[in-house]
Amino acid sequence: MADQLQLRTVESLRGPSVTELVFEHLYHQVVELELPPGTKLSEVEVAKQMGVSRQPVRDAFYRLSQLGFLLIRPQRATVVTHISEEGVHQARFIRTALEMETVRAASERLTTEQMDRLDALIARQQAAIDTGDKVLFHALDDDFHKQICDMSGHDFAWALIRESKAHMDRVRYLSLSFGAQSALDDHKAIMAALRSRDGDQAAASMRIHLSRIKTIISRIRESHGQHFAMDEK
Repeated sequence: MADQLQLRTVESLRGPSVTELVFEHLYHQVVELELPPGTKLSEVEVAKQMGVSRQPVRDAFYRLSQLGFLLIRPQRATVVTHISEEGVHQARFIRTALEMETVRAASERLTTEQMDRLDALIARQQAAIDTGDKVLFHALDDDFHKQICDMSGHDFAWALIRESKAHMDRVRYLSLSFGAQSALDDHKAIMAALRSRDGDQAAASMRIHLSRIKTIISRIRESHGQHFAMDEK
């Protein structure tokens, strides 16, 4: 009999791949400035420290470079990029265009259960602020926006947003030392509009929320200028 196609069971395919795990770990380390701009990374060293082979590290490096987090230089060390102010403004533009539409769509179709889930996320964000947990707040902040995209019926939008927002993420994380409560208040305003089924107000509140990065970035650059690309001054 001819060789038969051998496939793994669905059960064995579930869960994140090694590449995904490496990618997520490095992604968060860059966003949270544990790997600050200018840090040199080696595939060999990362693979050794994480206990994996070099291939998933190479693949994760490539994905991070596509997001703008890493500069891969053949025969030289891979380096964590500096924050691009232009990249931040581009991300804000893309996010505003997409998220005003997803929140407007969400206002028309959210169920009571889904609204309760968003309210629960906001409550957890408040708890993170109360305990000073910036890492958790940042994750919950992202989840709030992702959930709105998913619940709007346009879940593909979040994948597009994530591909563009890397530089913006680092600025947002740095701003949480003074801007977390303001971000949460914006989320509450968005949620109030969603509860009222007011798509126009939800979109307007989302625009205000995302536009705050324009003033935040100046403050962050003043206090963390070493993290920014010098040629954009």
